[in-house]
Amino acid sequence: MMNEAFLRAIAGMTSAESEVRVASATEIYRTGRALADHAAFPWWDNEELYKLLEGNNPHVTVGLAVHPDRFEKIREASGSPRLAEIPPDQDAREFEIHLPGGLTMDVLTSRDAAGSGAIAKYLQKFGEGIQQIEYRCANVDRATQILRDKFGIMPVFPATRTGADGTRINFFLVSAPGASKVLIELYEPAPRMD
Repeated sequence: MMNEAFLRAIAGMTSAESEVRVASATEIYRTGRALADHAAFPWWDNEELYKLLEGNNPHVTVGLAVHPDRFEKIREASGSPRLAEIPPDQDAREFEIHLPGGLTMDVLTSRDAAGSGAIAKYLQKFGEGIQQIEYRCANVDRATQILRDKFGIMPVFPATRTGADGTRINFFLVSAPGASKVLIELYEPAPRMD
């Protein structure tokens, strides 16, 4: 999956030129979105799951894992966006990038590149690349039950857990074309307090 053009796009995310960063991020987003759309396509036949995942217009975020040094360069080139609040038991650092057309990316890295957290393990095994695709979900618990009962897809975690910025999350490894599996995260936004 990580061909030369894709690796150039990752490098382009550190460019001082806004146009290069946007074009690079958009290419990465489209690559990840294509994997997720193919993997999740069968889900849209389930009316309840379709509604839970906003199937008429799903909010999809592509999660790009990069090494800590590149993470800092991308963040600096992007104007130092706010870092997400990550639960202490999760070895990750993360920030969002918003692109034209309503596209969203999460840039992820490990706090400890030699560590045993999910992002560190991904980087050690695969190098930099699309680590996850995230779908906003109205009710992660219910969507998990549907995926398990109707599609035979088991969640990575036995129960929904807390994710970045107070979201409720769970993950699913799903078959995708050209890749053995794609990691799909369902996330329920944290309740607003305002």
